[in-house]
Amino acid sequence: MSIVIKDKKYAYLAYRSGKKVIHKYLGPISEPRVAAKIKCFESEKNVPEKYHYLFWDTDPAMVDVKRHSRYIIERVLELGGLDALKWIQRVYPTKRILETLEISRKISLRSKNFWRIWFNESHAS
Repeated sequence: MSIVIKDKKYAYLAYRSGKKVIHKYLGPISEPRVAAKIKCFESEKNVPEKYHYLFWDTDPAMVDVKRHSRYIIERVLELGGLDALKWIQRVYPTKRILETLEISRKISLRSKNFWRIWFNESHAS
């Protein structure tokens, strides 16, 4: 998901639905509710401070949420709690989380099995 600003006046929420890109009108950017939503969305470009403990081996300020999605998802699924899971579910689509779960070598088998059951995946052992 992303926020698109058109003509420096209007904000739209852009997201994918299958192969289509949907633009949902949020309103004029001068409206306080829309400005707050834009500010909230901008703040989620970096890892929130309360989850910095998951990234002890790197500078969390340098971790980009878009570019390092696999790294972030692996850390949260292996070491994070439910609040961290809620955060990544706001940031990434469930499909991306499940793809990372299946291809990752850094997530333990025990954690993979737990998350497969949690997400109701059919190939949980």
